[in-house]
Amino acid sequence: MSRPPQEIATALLRRSFEELSELERGVVRRFAARRHVSRNVNRDFHEQLSLGQRLADPMTAFGGSWTFIGLALVMLVIWFVLNTVVLKRVARPFDPFPFILLNLVLSCVAALQAPIIMMSQNRQASKDRMAAEHDYEVNLKAELEVMALHEKLDGLREQQWSDLIELQRRQLVLLERIVAERRRDAAGDREGSAP
Repeated sequence: MSRPPQEIATALLRRSFEELSELERGVVRRFAARRHVSRNVNRDFHEQLSLGQRLADPMTAFGGSWTFIGLALVMLVIWFVLNTVVLKRVARPFDPFPFILLNLVLSCVAALQAPIIMMSQNRQASKDRMAAEHDYEVNLKAELEVMALHEKLDGLREQQWSDLIELQRRQLVLLERIVAERRRDAAGDREGSAP
């Protein structure tokens, strides 16, 4: 037999149902209905992402990889060699030393890369908050389950104590009858053996 959420909140959490947060009320309702709380947080989170947020992670992963660093170094070496050695011999370099165009390109890459990295970090922080909230829900439900089990065990123990006391009372009544019968038998034996 399930109890209403208000009674569960009062009995197990020692607070009224109205005092609980919306998250806690949801857990208590699911506990009362005997429904599970756990879910796939990653799937839930990815379903609510926009296209830009979905693209931020792979771009950040690539921008923070050794592949990107290697490609960037190769491009820099090609740029340097092309503008200092090759094009000086063949034609006029398009970005001669001190490589102002290269500085502009690298600044633009950094200016675009920084917000993408921040978007990815913000999204990861949101995902972590969602996972922490889910962990809290699961832990609260597990705690409620344990408390309910303790209540049931305490009730069983109380019932066993009552049964044991009743059994002991019956045994004492039987023992008193046996003692009384033996006394009567002993008194009758003494009367019958007396001259």
